[in-house]
Amino acid sequence: MHIIIGTRGSELALWQAHFVQDELKKIGISSELKIITTKGDSIQHLSFDKIEGKGFFTKEIEDALLSSEVDLAVHSMKDLPTSQPEGLKLAALSYRDDAADWLIINKQSVDFQQILQFKLNAKIGTSSARRKSQLQDFRPDAELVDIRGNVPTRIQKLANGDFDAIMLAAAGLNRLKLDLSAFHVVKLNPREFVPAPAQAVLALQVRTTDLQLQKAILPLHHSEVSDCTNIERKILQASGGGCHAPLGAYCERDTRGNYHLFVANAKNLGEPLQRIRLSSATKLNLAEEALKLLKF
Repeated sequence: MHIIIGTRGSELALWQAHFVQDELKKIGISSELKIITTKGDSIQHLSFDKIEGKGFFTKEIEDALLSSEVDLAVHSMKDLPTSQPEGLKLAALSYRDDAADWLIINKQSVDFQQILQFKLNAKIGTSSARRKSQLQDFRPDAELVDIRGNVPTRIQKLANGDFDAIMLAAAGLNRLKLDLSAFHVVKLNPREFVPAPAQAVLALQVRTTDLQLQKAILPLHHSEVSDCTNIERKILQASGGGCHAPLGAYCERDTRGNYHLFVANAKNLGEPLQRIRLSSATKLNLAEEALKLLKF
């Protein structure tokens, strides 16, 4: 079997696509890449909350999948809307890398006496409403400024002195193996600074009619990952805010099989943050129990 994989063209997206290519090769499937520019890639002057619609890092790739230009799409799962377009389905999820967010701080802006270890009134670069809402909760003095561009571009802006610190997903930094020795890195605990639903997971999307490919890639699916991401995304879906809402949801399973869910949500940016922590011996109704407590 030979297939065409649809992917964005950023360095991280290409890492993800090449990773999937290697995994497919192990199960006897050869592939080639088709790079597709999405709305989110094209519009670099606006923050995410000002771009109309949902799925602006995924829609063009999904359109190519529906029109059979590509056979499989590789997405960062946190970028995917919670409902699938008619005719498409998620056929496999990858392993989960470190789900945490990291603060990358210019060394001259470090202050170990402060929460999160950056100086008072620091200028922090992030375009994520979720990150902004939690940063405001921990450090209301911080100046939060939108930043766009791929991961290396953002780090270069930090090195240029445009910001005192920036916030990035650990998974992308790990996967790109970037040298961060010039900066002070604070590795945040995902139970306290709650990541986006399904952060650090790759989703493999196919046409619902392509049963042969669905069956072929089943060995790549990590069911233990989907057990947790299903809970996280169910909360996101109920919020109605889409993947760029000020909502963090993170679920993990311990060695005894118990599930632990952490949620941080603000109705709107600037409003008080609500935190929920729940544990259960089963994943059944865990999301529903959290939703009973949340105020959307």
